[in-house]
Amino acid sequence: MSFLMLVDWRRVKVKPFVSNLGALRLQQESIQMPVLMDKDGLPRIVLTDPNGSSAEVLLYGGHIVSWKNQRKEELLFMSSKDNLCHLWKFSIEQAKWKQHKAIRGGISPSFARFGDVGSLEQNGMTRNRMWSLDRDPSPLPPIDNHSSVDLILKSTGVDLKKPHSFELRLRITLSAGKLILIPRVRNTDNKPFSFAFSLCNYLSVSDISEVRVEGLETLDYVDNLMNRSRFTEQADAITFDGETDRVYLHSPDKIAIIDHEKKRTFVLQKNALPDAVVWNPWNKKAKALPDLGDDDYKMMLCVNSAAIDTPILLKPCEEWKGYQELSTVSSSYCSGQLDPRRVLYGFH
Repeated sequence: MSFLMLVDWRRVKVKPFVSNLGALRLQQESIQMPVLMDKDGLPRIVLTDPNGSSAEVLLYGGHIVSWKNQRKEELLFMSSKDNLCHLWKFSIEQAKWKQHKAIRGGISPSFARFGDVGSLEQNGMTRNRMWSLDRDPSPLPPIDNHSSVDLILKSTGVDLKKPHSFELRLRITLSAGKLILIPRVRNTDNKPFSFAFSLCNYLSVSDISEVRVEGLETLDYVDNLMNRSRFTEQADAITFDGETDRVYLHSPDKIAIIDHEKKRTFVLQKNALPDAVVWNPWNKKAKALPDLGDDDYKMMLCVNSAAIDTPILLKPCEEWKGYQELSTVSSSYCSGQLDPRRVLYGFH
């Protein structure tokens, strides 16, 4: 049974939640785009494209929980144990909202003070916070509200061991066959700070054993399963037969994730995010994770755009901007290589 209802923004002013020192307060602002509200009042923004693709974005965590192509096929993985209707639980006795942990699946921005970053499971203090709509997304050019949304999260200091004042902005744009994310971090403090950042992409695949990743061969990587030791990738392409948790360093701006069974390739393009995280928990780790189904690992793969190995340093009033573009193309195998090769290298 669905607990969602469509809100007509032309007649109703929606009041999204924003986080303030662990509690929530309402911010008066009307959302000029379709918004879905679940039974607990959690707002999600729906982006649509004339060609039939769609994306759904939660203000909770700035989290993209759905991306469907023009054939209505879901391209993102969501855990079978995630219940989005119960992300927040209200306590009448305490008269305040209690935060849930981060959502398992979809796409989410992960921001952490540099030095606090471990494996994919340990980083990011912004994924379980409420964001709000960004009413002043400059200096980015104006966009069509029906296909894009600008979100903002301002620091409170309570989540950082060494508090710094910052603003984290995220533009999410849906276009024909593409999903584009532009994150920005501004230092609003009076002293410099460094941070790590990633866009965590849970991609839906047919069978992880039938997936290969191309574009990361010959690169050095940090293996989080081997005490963060460094190795060099020797394989022509990355394939999966066990738990994987690696950070590939100085990765190219374009990576291909090939799903042999679906004959579909995800193309990940990025800028100012030099690293790439590749993660799959496999069976043993999946059973140990309380928010992941025992067999979910077979249908998912994380390939994340990241800046982890080298800190991003911002002086007061400086701003960093990243870029990620996800798209899909039809593909097949040809002598073990991606066909057509132009996906990665531009060959014709």
